[in-house]
Amino acid sequence: MKNRHFASTLLHWYAKHKRDLPWRNTHNPYIIWLSEIILQQTRVAQGLPYFEKFLEKFPKISDLASAPSDEVMRLWQGLGYYSRARNLHQCAKDIMTMHNGEFPNTYKELLKLKGVGSYTAAAIASFAFGEAVAVLDGNVFRVLGRYFGVSEDISSGQGKRAFEALANEQLSNENPAEYNQAIMEFGALQCTPKNPDCTSCSLQEGCFAFKENLVRDLPVKLGKVKVKTRYFNYLYIRCGSQIVVRQRPAGDIWQGLYDFPLEETEGALLQDIEELTFFGQFESKIEKIEFEPESTYKHILTHQRIFANFVTFVIQEKYLSKLDQWVNESGMELVSADKLESLGKPKLIVKFLTDEK
Repeated sequence: MKNRHFASTLLHWYAKHKRDLPWRNTHNPYIIWLSEIILQQTRVAQGLPYFEKFLEKFPKISDLASAPSDEVMRLWQGLGYYSRARNLHQCAKDIMTMHNGEFPNTYKELLKLKGVGSYTAAAIASFAFGEAVAVLDGNVFRVLGRYFGVSEDISSGQGKRAFEALANEQLSNENPAEYNQAIMEFGALQCTPKNPDCTSCSLQEGCFAFKENLVRDLPVKLGKVKVKTRYFNYLYIRCGSQIVVRQRPAGDIWQGLYDFPLEETEGALLQDIEELTFFGQFESKIEKIEFEPESTYKHILTHQRIFANFVTFVIQEKYLSKLDQWVNESGMELVSADKLESLGKPKLIVKFLTDEK
């Protein structure tokens, strides 16, 4: 049953408390799409500078579509979830070639775009084209789950269908865009995941979770993410002005970004450089080695914990041709420091290079 008090209260609250964000002042689907992709799994404070950089560099979708892949990945560097950047770039190309540079203007057609799921399609459809389709993200799950006392698991198919039906039932058909913005903003600022300020909440009177003391328990999410631990032994190999890098392959984290030669081990990081294959091959050609086994880098991803160390090898310049042969046979590259700076790199590599300076 539609709860008109719920929708009207959210809209009233939003008019008073909404943040002034650049993607809210336009109906341009390109700008809205760009903001939504950047803000997936990302807080507004972190994503806003990236949004501004992308829009400055690529003011139109044609600019993004024609950009080199390395340039897009470099601009995305540090934001994480790099498949978003690859899908963003491919989607821009598809819109130029398959849609004459124009975004589809319905939810169903938007869903067909690369990297556009149900939430993003609903956001673009409602914000850019005024279609009455409800958005459903983590904020919306939380507000609906607590207020209406929904006990279905949001990570299950049944739960998602139940929330989708409820979300569309409560949607304001008169102003779907404003309502969608309001419920997401309410979840982000008022009905927060931890320690929400229920005493000042304008929805408190009708909130099931507040009345039943279940704020910490709703919404229900039973699915557990299995986290894998990995151990990366990186080789930072320099010879004169050249540095060895490799582009990470498909099928693993950081696809398309650049890091260094890597020997991954099971169970723990290596403590002895003589165990490295590269050391055995180039032992007599090494001018200098720097290795501090206690200087371990830790990088946390959604499904993985990465522990890494870095061994610096400075190769005598007279063996550059020998190193170049090894690099080519291994599918790697020799680049200058300036070139390395311009390449898209995982945050872990950026942190190491920053520490090296």
